[in-house]
Parts: sequence; structure tokens; C-alpha cells
Amino acid sequence: MGNREKLLDAARKCLFDKGYERTTVRDLASTAGVSMAAIGYHFGSKEALLNQALFEALDSGEALFGGAADGATSVADLWRGLVEAFSGNTTFWLANLETVMLALRDPELRDQVAEGLRQGRTGMARVITGIDEAELPEETVRTLGSVQLALISGMMIQHLIAPQDAPTADEVMAGLAALNAHLPNYART
Repeated sequence: MGNREKLLDAARKCLFDKGYERTTVRDLASTAGVSMAAIGYHFGSKEALLNQALFEALDSGEALFGGAADGATSVADLWRGLVEAFSGNTTFWLANLETVMLALRDPELRDQVAEGLRQGRTGMARVITGIDEAELPEETVRTLGSVQLALISGMMIQHLIAPQDAPTADEVMAGLAALNAHLPNYART
């Protein structure tokens, strides 16, 4: 494994263990077993390294389900995995929110986060429908994928801020069923 890969592995570990803001250049280099200069050489900055590691972890599903997103056999299983991930890995999810906040002031990072959201919508639509991403209708991505991603973001925030009050997976499912019961009335108005 080369220094670049060692640094990415170290960054993922630091994101899960310490979070975004508390991870230092020294932490990254020490965990990777490389010099601090290697970060600049391979990534340009600590932030670029952490951002890439964060996006790769999110893209792989590692952060959401320990890599088991595709193993969910139902939407309820999906939400059980999500709630477990939120409860068991608050440092990583805080790093995710920190990245979003940083993106508001950094146009390049904002573009990366926006692309991550596009991929997230598509990925969520795929996980729920079982349809290959290349075959998903754009409408399904923009509706089902977007709503699922919005629910995930809101649940993540609730679990970070007040985990004792955050809904369980079963409560999320009951809430979705209740919402669905009201949708026919909404559609008629």
C-alpha cells in the first residue's frame, strides 16, 4: 500500500475516531505512518484529504451501514441500519455535518458536496427500488431518492443533537405509514 492509500485509510480512521475539526495533520501522518509533508504532496491540504476520505466512506456505504446497505431486505431493515449507524458513530456523522457547513464558504467543496448529494439520491433510490442506477428514471431519483436523503439528513441531526429523543427505526416506519395515509387527501386538494 502506497502513502496515498495509507493516508486515505488514516483519514477514514480519524474521521470515525476524532471527527473533522479535531483531526490534525499530525494525527493523520502518525496514523498513516508517513511524514506530514506527504499530505501536501498527495492531497494539497488536510481538508482535501479529509474530504476525499469522507466522500469515499459515504459512497461505499461504510458509514451508513458498515457496507451492508445492499443487504437490507426491506425499507424497515434499511432504517434499522441507519439508526444503528447514527447511534454508533456520532463522530463520523458530526464530521459529515462539519463538511456541509464548510462547503457553504468554499465553492470547490460545495461542488463536491453537491455531487455527493446527487449520488446519494441515486443510491438511495437504487437501494429502495432494487433498480440498477443506470436504469433508474430521473423522476424516481428526484422524488424517492431526494425524499429518502432528506429523511436521512433530518434523522441524523436528531440523533446527533438529542439521541434520547430521536425516533427509532420502527417509529420512522410508523411515521411514514401515517404520512402516507394523509397523502391521498393532500393530492385531492
